Amino acid sequence: MTIPHIAIAGAGIGGMITALLLKKNGLDVTVYEKNNQAGGRLAFLEREGYRVDKGPTIVLLPDMLTEILDEAGVPKESWNLLGLDTLYSLHFKDGTVYTKYKNIEKQKKEIEAVFPGEGKGFQRYMNDMKESFDLGKVAFLEKSFTRKRDFWTLKNTASLIKLKAYQSTKKLASSYFTNPKLQEAYSLQTLYIGGNPLSAPAMYSLIPYSEHAHGIHYVKGGYATLVEVLLKEMNEKGIKVFFNSKVEGMSKEKDKITAITVNGEEKKVDGLVWNGDFPSIAKITKEKKKYIPSSGCVLLYFGVNHQYQSNVHQFFMSEDFNMHMKEVFRDKKIPTDPSFYTFNPTKIDPTLAPPGKSVLYVLVPVPSGGNIDWSKEKVFIDKMIKQIEKRAFPELRGKIEWMEVRTPNDAEAEGLFQGGSFGIAPKLLQSGVFRPQAKPSSLKNVYATGASVHPGGGIPIVMQSAKLAANQLLKDFNEPSKVKDVNSHERVNKGLSTL
Repeated sequence: MTIPHIAIAGAGIGGMITALLLKKNGLDVTVYEKNNQAGGRLAFLEREGYRVDKGPTIVLLPDMLTEILDEAGVPKESWNLLGLDTLYSLHFKDGTVYTKYKNIEKQKKEIEAVFPGEGKGFQRYMNDMKESFDLGKVAFLEKSFTRKRDFWTLKNTASLIKLKAYQSTKKLASSYFTNPKLQEAYSLQTLYIGGNPLSAPAMYSLIPYSEHAHGIHYVKGGYATLVEVLLKEMNEKGIKVFFNSKVEGMSKEKDKITAITVNGEEKKVDGLVWNGDFPSIAKITKEKKKYIPSSGCVLLYFGVNHQYQSNVHQFFMSEDFNMHMKEVFRDKKIPTDPSFYTFNPTKIDPTLAPPGKSVLYVLVPVPSGGNIDWSKEKVFIDKMIKQIEKRAFPELRGKIEWMEVRTPNDAEAEGLFQGGSFGIAPKLLQSGVFRPQAKPSSLKNVYATGASVHPGGGIPIVMQSAKLAANQLLKDFNEPSKVKDVNSHERVNKGLSTL
């Protein structure tokens, strides 16, 4: 029996999950990572006894995360997921503070206390969104649309109408809430995946619903601990991972690749899974399609000799949120009065810093693209630190032991498309069938996973893209009658014997 050899370009979360799923189903898998470490966006900044997540911090869709890790063979005891009773607080410039909770009854009381009369709209929102979430999960999250006709069915069209994909998330929120602050509170979540609440399709309103329905969680030790967990599993299962190894090209015969070039050396392969930020594959496949990047971020990391007792997650809203979004997505200029997000993980995980100290993380949505030279924007950074100190963490400057700043210029230098922090933007024409799929081109043995690939960004969703890629590859490499979905936890060696 000849076992197919599959190469994976990139050891991001999508690449690692794909590798584990394929290996579990009997394939020979090798991973090539251009950097000196795995994880991609999921990584730590470690300094002087401090450790803080560099990228994703808000853990959503815990059931999806847990189920896919289980399917990939990752033991439950190797990682620890903690739920938050208080999800986060939103601070508005007029002094209004609105806190979101996992407990729905407590949330109803909070809404009536802060926004009297809006409780009925919230209940209607939760009822409608539950139906929409169940519909969207089955119709879109769990399906790949390699064949376009699989998307354009009467059933899917009806689902899109039901999900009101023709509306923006902000517009949909306004049909449930009359107060502009609440409309912002239930539409800003598209920023989690780099999308504009004023234009991102309303299907992404399922994110704020999921916060209440499924909770916000924290991975003990930091989100990026999953990287070491996955690497350990890959090592134990015999999956080879080569670091500082860039996939630079491929050799083709008709509509299939036969080899890839890694650091100038040709390696024979039977298939390739691309886990780099997707538009980067165009340099190899010569694809001419143009994409619009997600928003960028200015990220500020702090090690401080103090422990703040604020909520783990907080949002500080600008005076004019719509203007901030227009400056980021339309005008592509430095925001004049930006909203920002803060992360204070040491409150629930003191292992992240020396005793009595803490790490802090601040994210400011800014434009992607290379038209801003962030090395010349020290005034903006200083302005942000003043705002952070004034609104979030009092007397911060006097407590800072170290600080690091990461900008879209840094993100672009590291390989993220046009410095966007979340892959390509979740616009209507870059969502669903319009987004790159698990099988993204006419090449029959090239596949893709990652934040820019359907179904989109966010760690659990990227894991889902990995599952879709693995399923598609297994189907392609086996006789149709012998295909087994990776959900079955069964090997497909019987099918492989026919190759």
